[in-house]
Amino acid sequence: MKARISAFMTTAAASGLLFGCAADGNQAPNALASATPTAASEAAELHTPATIDNFMLADTDYMGHELYRTDAKLIVIVTQANGCPIVRNLAPSLKALKAKYEGQGVEFLMLNSAIQDSRDAIVAEKADYGFDIPILMDSNQLVGEQLGVTRTGEFFVVDPKTWKVIYRGPLDDRQTYGSQKAEATHTYAADAIEAGLAGKQVMATNLQSPGCLVDFPNRKVAAISYTKQVAPILEAKCAGCHTEGGIGPFAMSSYEMVKGFSPMIREVLRTDRMPPWNVDPHVGKFADDKSLTPAEIKTVVHWVEQGAPRDGSTDPLVVAAKKRVVAEWPLGKPDLVLEIPQYKIPASGVVDYQRPIVVNPLTEGKWVKASTYVVNQRQAVHHFLSGYLKDVPADGKGNESRWGASMGGYAVGAESTLWPKNVGTYLPPGGAIGFQAHYTPFGKEVTDASKIGLYFYKDNEKPGLVMRNSVVVDNTIKIPAGEARHKETAYLDVPKEMLLYSAFPHAHYRGYASDLWLRTPDGKESLILAMPRYDFNWQREYSFAQPLKIPAGSKLIAHYWYDNSKQNPANPDANKTVVWGDQSFEEMFYTAIRYRWTEETSAKQLEYDRLMDQTRLLGMFDDNLDGKIEKAEFKGELGDKLAPYFAQMDQNKSGAIENDELMAALKVMGGGRRREQAQQAPAAAPAPVAAAKSGGR
Repeated sequence: MKARISAFMTTAAASGLLFGCAADGNQAPNALASATPTAASEAAELHTPATIDNFMLADTDYMGHELYRTDAKLIVIVTQANGCPIVRNLAPSLKALKAKYEGQGVEFLMLNSAIQDSRDAIVAEKADYGFDIPILMDSNQLVGEQLGVTRTGEFFVVDPKTWKVIYRGPLDDRQTYGSQKAEATHTYAADAIEAGLAGKQVMATNLQSPGCLVDFPNRKVAAISYTKQVAPILEAKCAGCHTEGGIGPFAMSSYEMVKGFSPMIREVLRTDRMPPWNVDPHVGKFADDKSLTPAEIKTVVHWVEQGAPRDGSTDPLVVAAKKRVVAEWPLGKPDLVLEIPQYKIPASGVVDYQRPIVVNPLTEGKWVKASTYVVNQRQAVHHFLSGYLKDVPADGKGNESRWGASMGGYAVGAESTLWPKNVGTYLPPGGAIGFQAHYTPFGKEVTDASKIGLYFYKDNEKPGLVMRNSVVVDNTIKIPAGEARHKETAYLDVPKEMLLYSAFPHAHYRGYASDLWLRTPDGKESLILAMPRYDFNWQREYSFAQPLKIPAGSKLIAHYWYDNSKQNPANPDANKTVVWGDQSFEEMFYTAIRYRWTEETSAKQLEYDRLMDQTRLLGMFDDNLDGKIEKAEFKGELGDKLAPYFAQMDQNKSGAIENDELMAALKVMGGGRRREQAQQAPAAAPAPVAAAKSGGR
């Protein structure tokens, strides 16, 4: 067992020997008293950092917590591990401490660095003992190592003005190894909080805590080799972007470059900003996983903490950099290149979404198997989305409501879209390709001249299966001013069995976290994607390692959390209530999905997308997922318009609006087009039989 809690202590606790029983409140004898190390001997080994470095960890609800993203006056971190009777005994006192000081601006967190504890086990422990504080999962033990944690039940009181640890020690003196008292004589943690809030010096700052030992097997790790261990990790996982001409801000082309940026490398790994792979590793398995493994993260961080030493006479990164070439088209030469109309991006201000079109030059239909964008101005282009247009728009605008099949999208770090083998999207001849282009000024006027490359199946490679696109969307969102964790919910009803290939969460500056759940017809729910912290600057499609079978009658349920508070450094205006909108200072709830219907083939295309669209608006309003809309669930612009007519819409007088009643009301209001615009997601265009036979080139 790599992480341990003393077996003897656990056995003693189970036997009722750890704590004596004294009804009169006096100290009671304890079977472990004679085996306890002296406070002096362990206190001498305590290593408390002068300041605590920033980190980002997910809690047991897959919600991210970045230490430095706070407006708290003090932060209290309490170490925890499952099965420790001392921590369990702290639960009521900890709840009382939180109740007393949370309203005074004190933030409370628990930290689990015990590598034997799984997320599910921590969830159960949290529920069993009534902990009402987020428990952060320090799976890599990097936070516990930097704090110098040795035992559970340690309280770290941190001052966010300086990030100094102003107190480390037990809650109070009620529990010791040999006994416990009914009441504490010294309330160390509360005294430290009081002093910190008052701006006074904390009297006792570094005390031994009587918790259970936590094992940190990598705390004293042997010297790490740059040439044999670190450089291969950087070359395999980082240098593809961090190369000359790449998207990374510096090239990992030599030891000297890496050494110079080593403190920053440590920081972005601890805060989970790099690599840009934001889904939680404990949920689902994904193809083309860009993340570092726990072992790789610890290797690089520990190497930096050892001083980033160099060894060996040959630098592997120099050798690799000489061989590395950034290809204009990473998937090879495309079968068709379309130049997106050039756009002059101003140095500052806000640029409305542009919706340019490119006339489709094909004279015969093709089946698309991949696409890649070559972006001319990487600093200014936030994203591209695309969709086939049956007719060339007279106004020259490719609005999403007109789109058919998607030709793939672009976001920073996600330049290519690949279809699975034997699966394709049919691109008919003629018409046009419409684009949604999002440009963000960065202080310099530039002209973007991006292009998209399409790759087709050849004549003898015609795919047998059809890829489709849709979106779990909610344009009724309304995010109150100043709210730090506002939650919104929407879902898609899946009318027929599908295979789900990927998901692409998208929000704007206030997006904080997102997830995607599957609820099957039997009521069972499973989490299929968790994003503890959404990063507006790094958006990508997450393709499942194996496509997920979604039974007919299921729901795909998405949740988004938004940070509209001053804690959010990217928030344009924390005093503004925010609704759906195209611009980044507005917000979106938009999880794009790629899938195929299992009953559908390229020779027999079906209309199941239309069935799914029939309940799309219901899925936006129905936040409690009961299949109907209560009056309080009407929100957003459309909800505000419908709410006054709730009684008239409720034709069966059930007290809620069912989907057929909602559709009838929208028909009266002329809402058909509104439903189309609400979807804003491409669907596979039907392939004429004759054209389908010709396949690719």
